[in-house]
Amino acid sequence: MSRTALVTGGAGFIGSHLVDRLVRDGWRVRVLDDFSSGTHANLAASRARIELHEGDLCDAAGVARAVAGADVVFHQAAIPSVPRSVAEPELTNRINLDGTLGLLQAARAAGVKRFVFAASCAAYGNGEQLPKTEDMPAAPESPYALQKVAAEDYCKLFAKLYGFETVALRYFNVYGPRQNPRSDYAAVLPRFITACLAGRRPTIYGDGEQTRDFVFVGDVVEANLLAATSARAPGAVVNIAGGRRISLNELLRAIQDVAGTRLAANYEPERAGDVRHSLASLARAEAVLGFRPGTHLLDGLAVTIDSYRGASAS
Repeated sequence: MSRTALVTGGAGFIGSHLVDRLVRDGWRVRVLDDFSSGTHANLAASRARIELHEGDLCDAAGVARAVAGADVVFHQAAIPSVPRSVAEPELTNRINLDGTLGLLQAARAAGVKRFVFAASCAAYGNGEQLPKTEDMPAAPESPYALQKVAAEDYCKLFAKLYGFETVALRYFNVYGPRQNPRSDYAAVLPRFITACLAGRRPTIYGDGEQTRDFVFVGDVVEANLLAATSARAPGAVVNIAGGRRISLNELLRAIQDVAGTRLAANYEPERAGDVRHSLASLARAEAVLGFRPGTHLLDGLAVTIDSYRGASAS
């Protein structure tokens, strides 16, 4: 008998890749998305085989319908932007924290067996200690980070108080096909790629020596599936990353090597709330989930760049 999964934010970047994998693996899949940032095109490969619920994460009745009968909830829906949270803390809090609490309540009431939450490495803030381990105290530097930490705490509390199986996956810098480069709040890697392919100078905020730990979206999908089934996962908070760091200057050089371009960066002032350095310890991910990233950065960049070339040609 196949299992039923609800993927919130399933029309988004990470969510749609997760949807495609679940469908391929034989799950019955529902998607809850308001299409504020996700797209119907992201679901094209699986649309005929999923049940789509278009609606707001904070609509209690709609959430209850979407979660009814689900075995696992993969909660990917969020407004995942530090700059936007600085500009609009109340709006982002409504989705990122209030929406998560409402979904937890609905999932528990519906008898969902496990709840996998997309948390964030923004929880670690700007502390100098590297690598980041999950037992380090949270030090959020933005409303987005604070909202994700509070939602994480709700997950842990639901596991402790109610015996409800929750797992929080702290994503580091996820990249891959379908990541939107056109948003005002787009992540750095798709902005770099699309600028290089268009012959424009890429913009770096700060001096470019800040470092990030990038992880390919396919590896993040694998981590979610492991989190849904691992016996050791309930109640845990787990880093999901590539396990190595690279500066933005180095990243730009790597992208240009793969893309065959050479463009000088345009340096702008640092942005409020941005973290200086990031690197994950993956010891707990391996021990609890059996997770190891399988995609080397250069291989992932090649796949991602090809996808953007294909999108611009179509």
